[in-house]
Amino acid sequence: MGQNSTTILVPIIKNKVDELLDLLAGINEGLAMGKPPLFEELNIIHFARWVVIDHGKSWINDPVERTPKLLFVVDYDGKETDLLRKLCTDSAELLDKVYAYCENFPILEKRTPDSRTAFLTNNVIKDAAVYIGAPGRTVRQIKDESNLRDFIRKYLDSTTWGNLSAQAIHQTIKNEVSSNGNFAFLDQKVKIPSVNWLGLIFLGIVLLVLLPLTIVLLLLVIVWVLVLHIFYERKDENFIRKRSQLNDKFMTELEKYEDFTSQNQFTQLVDMKEGKFRLFTIKAMFSLSKSLIKFVFVKGKLMGIPTIHFAKWVMFEENSRVLFFSNFDGSWQQYLGDFIDNSGWGLTGIFSNTKVFPKTNFLLTGGAYDEEHFLAWSRNSELVTNVWYSAYPHLSIKNINNNTKIRVQLMKSLSERQAAKFLKLI
Repeated sequence: MGQNSTTILVPIIKNKVDELLDLLAGINEGLAMGKPPLFEELNIIHFARWVVIDHGKSWINDPVERTPKLLFVVDYDGKETDLLRKLCTDSAELLDKVYAYCENFPILEKRTPDSRTAFLTNNVIKDAAVYIGAPGRTVRQIKDESNLRDFIRKYLDSTTWGNLSAQAIHQTIKNEVSSNGNFAFLDQKVKIPSVNWLGLIFLGIVLLVLLPLTIVLLLLVIVWVLVLHIFYERKDENFIRKRSQLNDKFMTELEKYEDFTSQNQFTQLVDMKEGKFRLFTIKAMFSLSKSLIKFVFVKGKLMGIPTIHFAKWVMFEENSRVLFFSNFDGSWQQYLGDFIDNSGWGLTGIFSNTKVFPKTNFLLTGGAYDEEHFLAWSRNSELVTNVWYSAYPHLSIKNINNNTKIRVQLMKSLSERQAAKFLKLI
């Protein structure tokens, strides 16, 4: 079963924003006290968030008056149609409470699974690029494999192993686990995702065969970047504020929702720079990102960053605005620091096409590498996430991928050397 991500954006009824914010605050407080929302029972949702946007002025002091809207972002297992149907059937009570404050939600007498599903479906907005840190792992599989690892760890600690070889210990663990009915799922074989080398080789062959066209394409890219720098970047309005110059009250509000578990989230909203040139550039960067995600970044690391569970970009309002969402391990500072160190060029290539970004040169330099201003810009364009849910807040992306390795290696026949490596995983 594949994983997917869906974004739903709905206008909020005029004068109902404060009531909705109070409701969402109550849901979030319940989460903090260990009371999950109803949709947890579906056991297919990895992460979810509700965010109210356009409530007040935008971060760039845009004078345009905007209609407040409610974002619902869900990372889940299976197909979108199945997710929406289950939400609108099994979690209908929660949806009715939340979306009663939104425009065009079916009135009470006409609320049915079909009418709710049609409402959500009509308000889905398309993702520009999506990254998944543990591809192919369902919520159930992640939880099952975590329980397996905990069981093996406890079993190892409860027994004196003497001079048994690693191979013998591995076999003993395998026998103990196989006799436990809680781990019947081990009969199902799973694969550890790997880089799509065949796809990359095929792509390389195509580029070699079409070498003249490839050279022309590279020359066009160089010309494009030069035009971008000379006629656009040199005229850009740049972000020059530092952390100390940001609104302290807003920064405190952002930070008070962080570091309750080993996981954190990030929601960001920025406006696009005007013109088709910038729009083409950012869409080209998204296309490049999607290709790398599909063929290369499949083993739990995005551009060398091993802490991201799900991340994605969304463009909306006729491609005039960009949303970025991320679910990650560790602190906010560490997360963005890793991005700067490992993929500053990627962030710069995307976000330099949005308004008031730190000074960029030739699309990929400057920008995010100006760490002081980039971190301040990131905070300044961040949004308060009103509700944030994680199905496994105690697990890092490293834990999840490691637990899958344990599962796969447990069911194999291992040599002494392989068995020793297996035991180091636990």
